[in-house]
Amino acid sequence: MSVKKPKQTVLSPTIPFAVTILGGLHPGEMVLIQGSVPSDVDRFQVDFTCGSSIKPRADVAFHFNPRFKKSHIVCNTMQQEQWGKEEIHYLMPFGKGSGFEIIVLVEKDVYKVAVNGAHVLEYKHRIDLGKVDTLAISGKVHIQAVGFIPSTSSDVSPAAVMGLSTQANAVLSESGDMSLPFRRKLLKGLSPGHTITVKGRISAFSHSFSINLHVGKSEDIALHLNPRLKAGLFVRNSYLSECWGPEEHNLASFPFTPGEYFEMIVLCEAQQFKVAVNGVHQFSYKHRVQDLKRVDELEIMGDLELMDVKMW
Repeated sequence: MSVKKPKQTVLSPTIPFAVTILGGLHPGEMVLIQGSVPSDVDRFQVDFTCGSSIKPRADVAFHFNPRFKKSHIVCNTMQQEQWGKEEIHYLMPFGKGSGFEIIVLVEKDVYKVAVNGAHVLEYKHRIDLGKVDTLAISGKVHIQAVGFIPSTSSDVSPAAVMGLSTQANAVLSESGDMSLPFRRKLLKGLSPGHTITVKGRISAFSHSFSINLHVGKSEDIALHLNPRLKAGLFVRNSYLSECWGPEEHNLASFPFTPGEYFEMIVLCEAQQFKVAVNGVHQFSYKHRVQDLKRVDELEIMGDLELMDVKMW
């Protein structure tokens, strides 16, 4: 999966915070925000602003404000310290005490917002996009990572990354339990086009962890992904007929760091898997099990704190 490398990232900022968006915002770009809200949250806000002035207050091009007491999201624009007409969306995709991922897709005339892989709202521009140069986040919220992704001109469209289509065809059995070892059945096995997303935090003194795709009614493993932190190797292999095959571990650079968060995306294609970490394509792995429907279990184990697993 060749999502472009982020042009800018922010990790574990202190809230409230504001960051200058390098180069400004442009149509086709995405902003990814990973975080969580405490159990006593009342509201938080994400603002795309024109500068960071406090007095007078900078114009706010897009104000995204989940409010938990009334369970809705307020969107608005502020110009010359005057708020415009509120747009209220009676959909609350955030859960108290739960993690989240917000993706804002910037288009020529509109912002499109997805939360946890599902489309939530659209907000038409009221201020010229060329004036927006700052992202600010405040309120009762914890932020783990923010990434600014350049315009996606690769084989993964922005719509696909945002998951703007419904997730009615999700194939991973539902469960909120993220304890390890993590095992979930793939209800109909794999097929080309299926995507697995794993989010987690690597232990500070991690040695390794593994993500395995098992073949039903056997000990076979169609895909074994094994980052080894001490050695700086990202091993790929398959276990078939009671034997490991030849390892693959060539990589331009090792994408994991102890103590830090990561997102791994595994895209199943007709002839191969493609794997991306933190939005950057890492490698392709040709299928060694051709009957993908037999690949029907996901297993995750090792030295990490698992935060979220999705498949669609």
